[in-house]
Amino acid sequence: MSLIRVVVTGATGLLGQEIKRVFHNNGYEVDAPYHKNLDITDFHQVAKYLRSSFGDVVINCAAYTAVDEAEAEPTQANIVNGLGVRNFALVCKELDIPLVHISTDYVFGGEGYSPWRIFDERDPVNAYGYSKYLGERYLESINPKYYLVRTSWLFGAGGPNFVSTMLRLAASGSELHVVNDQFGCPTYAPDLAVAIADLVETGAYGTYHITNQGITNWYEYAKFIVREAGYDVSVIPVSTAEFPRPARRPSYSALDPFPLEETIGHLLRPWQDAVLAYLEEIKAKEVF
Repeated sequence: MSLIRVVVTGATGLLGQEIKRVFHNNGYEVDAPYHKNLDITDFHQVAKYLRSSFGDVVINCAAYTAVDEAEAEPTQANIVNGLGVRNFALVCKELDIPLVHISTDYVFGGEGYSPWRIFDERDPVNAYGYSKYLGERYLESINPKYYLVRTSWLFGAGGPNFVSTMLRLAASGSELHVVNDQFGCPTYAPDLAVAIADLVETGAYGTYHITNQGITNWYEYAKFIVREAGYDVSVIPVSTAEFPRPARRPSYSALDPFPLEETIGHLLRPWQDAVLAYLEEIKAKEVF
């Protein structure tokens, strides 16, 4: 194995937990500092930590992820999602080590009906998306040894997500009203973590879109979740206009996976199969 020690930021988050588990199981030594020990927005702290950690690769899962709140505090989102990435990119370049950074479908404008390709023009429609765009630009312009991984609609047992929210509401017997005019690709955190580990092993730096296979909308997604979980509640389709949020959402943010399969040898399983696996996982853990 070419890589020995991995530094994982944001390791208590939904994806970070899975990254830690997968890399540990693959035989890596995993260093997962808490925020109090590594504030990614403090360049000097990042430099001091990485210079003394002897890491072979950094995987940045730390992020400002509150999409609606970002509209009220865009500077804070830009500091975490933009300057935080800049800090890692600068120090990783100095140390000549690769940086894996997790980004989002929200860097795209969301118009049209074709999956977004890795080099399509970015045109975010909300403050969160712009902050992630800043991070991407810093990454691309500073450290040539990078893996930029865009993903979308993340779910898993490590934290709150759309699937867990639908299950909680369905368990209460409430009628669910879910938008049916926003399209994208659900992604199961354990599947994403495995793909990232496989990608790091290739040494093929660049930009990748990693989601489970298949495109859906939030309404169809919710119907599948509720049905497969065995709840008898109504799921009612509504338009985005009927369900206003502080942050505008892209109407179509599905991601084209090319060249993921050509690089790591496989694509992720269909999102429906991933949801079923998640339901089994949380049933075993009695999460809900």
